[in-house]
Amino acid sequence: MNTITRKLCLIASVLLLPLSGVAAPDAAKSETASSSNRQIYLYQGRDRQQRLIENAKRERAVVVYTSMNTKDSEPLVAVFEKKYGIKVTLWRDHNEKVLQRTLAEAKSGVFAVDAIETQGGEMEELSRAQILERFYSPHFRDIPPEAFARNGLYVADRFNFFVVAYNTNLVKANDVPNTYEDLLAPKWAGKIAVEPSDVDWFAAVTKAMCEEYGLAFFRKLAANNPQMISGHTVIAEKIAAGEVPLAATAYNHSIERLVKKGAPIRWKPLAPTFGRPAGIGVAKRAPHPYAALLFVDFVLSREGQEIIKQRNRVPSSTAVDSSLNKFPYETIDPALVLDEASKWEKLWSEMFLKGKAIEKEQD
Repeated sequence: MNTITRKLCLIASVLLLPLSGVAAPDAAKSETASSSNRQIYLYQGRDRQQRLIENAKRERAVVVYTSMNTKDSEPLVAVFEKKYGIKVTLWRDHNEKVLQRTLAEAKSGVFAVDAIETQGGEMEELSRAQILERFYSPHFRDIPPEAFARNGLYVADRFNFFVVAYNTNLVKANDVPNTYEDLLAPKWAGKIAVEPSDVDWFAAVTKAMCEEYGLAFFRKLAANNPQMISGHTVIAEKIAAGEVPLAATAYNHSIERLVKKGAPIRWKPLAPTFGRPAGIGVAKRAPHPYAALLFVDFVLSREGQEIIKQRNRVPSSTAVDSSLNKFPYETIDPALVLDEASKWEKLWSEMFLKGKAIEKEQD
């Protein structure tokens, strides 16, 4: 099956999957709103765009929760507000806080949020809590199949790609690793940076290698005494400053920002390269459903994705030309990571953290 066929099949499956969730007896009004929103979200008539814009302007506002930092999310908001004249109330915190706030509000019967954008794992949890709803966007045609959630309730709008990063003053061109196995060389003992919360990367690479071989590889990597440094941005800065020569789990967009500033740092993808998706979706009981869908449409559109690219992040859309995704890659499946979290967290902690608890990085 070719890429185009796979994409069309996946989009069709997203729209045709059975609707989940059963309303409690005392939630008839809420379920009625949910059903009405669902019809809005899935409408594909020829007048979709006109209806969407007209009704969104009547709503006049949209509430968005995101973990994308404000220096990157606010430019998106500014262009959207100017384009449509709709006020965006943006609440930003790290991904765990976005998850906790949304779950707490739903449990209390408070439905304030319209659209949510955060890391894939948290989006998966929100979808399982029946907070998100399926939706259609004409921009799905430009989104690769790997970016869609298996349950059809959210889609990646950006990626964080795990790559090797290195200081060009400290690492010779011929010494830059070409494979994961190259990271095991004795010369890298104590000189490789690893982010201590990258459990999903660990699980994905291990499975790709074949689990038995993969676990053996990571035990050898742990025996090479990598430096566990919290924060992918911090890792990038330390490499640029010459404090660490090499990193095994850097984000290429963090590196690229420093490259453009003239820092002596470069990045390289190792096969297989994995991307951690950040997703976007609409709330099932959004008070401003038209504005919610219009905002998500905008983020997934070429215009919105170009803004994400301009912020030196990795857009998910194939309609946007970016040097940050021009290599073969695979997407880390948030559903699998969530289902098998205890297994991989235990293994990771034992190998790299001396049994300590894993603290998630702030997005």
